[in-house]
Amino acid sequence: MKKLIDGFFKLLEFLVVVLLLAMVVMVFGNVIMRYVFNAGIVLSEEMSRYCFIWLTYIGAMVAMREGGHLGMDTLVQVLPLRGKKFCFFFSEVMMFGCNVMFLWGTYRMHDLQVTNYSPVVGFSMIWVYGIGYIVSVVMGCINIHKLYLLLSGQLREEDLVQIIETEGLKEAEEQLKDVKV
Repeated sequence: MKKLIDGFFKLLEFLVVVLLLAMVVMVFGNVIMRYVFNAGIVLSEEMSRYCFIWLTYIGAMVAMREGGHLGMDTLVQVLPLRGKKFCFFFSEVMMFGCNVMFLWGTYRMHDLQVTNYSPVVGFSMIWVYGIGYIVSVVMGCINIHKLYLLLSGQLREEDLVQIIETEGLKEAEEQLKDVKV
């Protein structure tokens, strides 16, 4: 199962790269066309916007799995273990609630998006905004998995403070400690 999940997220990472590349090619190509030939590619503006929407949602799923979303960990770091567990539980429940609302909202807008067509490309807008189904379910599953790990006692105290160190940050902090003021 872990290999399947890892493969799914590798596919998502690949899609992020493809979407970003497609956006760059479309926007850059349109700029060149406008300046050189005084004509643009009509599809490029609309399709790059749709690629950006998908890129944002897919990137959010990948970032959530890696714990890369922004957080306010300054307070959580100084709390005792029970406080850290409460904050972790509360944040995961709140995020799960948001994912449920996102799924419900996507479902409620489904019929409208199916009958709404993009002005230039002409396909149903459910192909753009239907990603909400996938995002809400995947992110909700991540929330449920983290809650399961918490409630079953499988998380260490370090796991409750969700900080991802950026490359070189620890070295920079150590160098600053060595500097005498």
